Amino acid sequence: MKSTIKIIGAGLAGCEAANYLANKGYKVKLFEKRPKVNSPAHHSDLFGELVCSNSLKSKKEDNACGILKEEIDLLGSLMMEASRHSEVPGGDSLAVDRTLFASYITNKIKSNKNIEISYENVEKIEPQDGYTLICTGPLTDEKLLQEINKISGEKSSSFFDASAPIIYKNSIDFSKVFIKGRYEQKEEGYINCPMNKDEYLRFYNELINAKKAPLHEFDTKYFEGCLPVEVIASRGVDTLRFGPLKPKGLERDGEEFYAVVQLRQDDLIGDFFNMVGFQTNLTYGEQKRVFSLIPGLENAKFARYGLMHRNSYVFAPKVLNSDLSMKKAENVFICGQLCGVEGYVESAASGLLAAYYLDLRLQNKPFKELSFYSILGALIRYITHTGANNFSPMNANFGIVYKANKDSKENVRKRALESIEAFKKYQDGTN
Repeated sequence: MKSTIKIIGAGLAGCEAANYLANKGYKVKLFEKRPKVNSPAHHSDLFGELVCSNSLKSKKEDNACGILKEEIDLLGSLMMEASRHSEVPGGDSLAVDRTLFASYITNKIKSNKNIEISYENVEKIEPQDGYTLICTGPLTDEKLLQEINKISGEKSSSFFDASAPIIYKNSIDFSKVFIKGRYEQKEEGYINCPMNKDEYLRFYNELINAKKAPLHEFDTKYFEGCLPVEVIASRGVDTLRFGPLKPKGLERDGEEFYAVVQLRQDDLIGDFFNMVGFQTNLTYGEQKRVFSLIPGLENAKFARYGLMHRNSYVFAPKVLNSDLSMKKAENVFICGQLCGVEGYVESAASGLLAAYYLDLRLQNKPFKELSFYSILGALIRYITHTGANNFSPMNANFGIVYKANKDSKENVRKRALESIEAFKKYQDGTN
């Protein structure tokens, strides 16, 4: 008789795990606190909502996150299935219509006869009461974090993350902007706002002096991969021009610009555009004032302002086993961003892998760790085995993959996908 499995949190990790386990025939009870308890970052009650960006990063085959997406697609990822249903133009990035994306995931989960959904805020964990996967993400409630800390004997850590504003397309002045993908890519998913030197310096000076929203934290830590635009700017007058506002590859009719702000299509129809790289903690009034200095956005109307929120994660090397179960409660798994991975794709991937590992256990098969030749195997190996005194969240990159620095990206990809296929065969009992 197959066990009933509790999954707490209906974000990407929780939905991946629930979908996989339910499709394998296990009974799953999925707990989600929204809409009973509001989240500071979410804007809907849909499962799998993307709250920070509509981009699932690169889909190129020579990029670590691009390969990771291929890996989880082979493993049966619901996120990848949903992205094909909701993709919008995004150049080399996999960009999606967030509402269609989350709606697809929600409908899939709700229509699965093996999944029971319970809308409640879980604050207590019973390690002895069957299997539990905690997938509550970086916005895990304080009481549940305290419960996890109590079980693990370790204190959770946190950093601050931010999201970017979204603008109505019909409020953009198209006499001052142009549509173009970087490096002549035939891409209509990007609107470019060019700046000359005087325009850039005026914008820069207002940005670094703008009023920020209070964070109420004495020790403010940011994730380097998603810094607020004002924090990047504070590191030097040219940091934005070599970062999110770099003009390289965005020339127009031979004309070069001093800086370029890019807007990326945020929905399937193209009514909304996201400000690329403009994660921010400015007050709403300051966002309107400062961002309206960008050419073409003088009269911009904001569908959503950027905001900042606190992201929590466990100290994975001390708390988690290689299969993402807790060292002091092996019936409890932690996955998603709470386990110490960073990024949407990485979060979904960890939930899917945790479900695979739990399925192995329930089949009474010996544990088989996913190869470090794969991006996913290397990522989970990193978070569970890195130096215990300097752990911080990690995203997909070649630097953590076994022998990736000694071979071509083509061979790295080939080995990664082969290792995923071998892992699947072991799981299915076909090798």
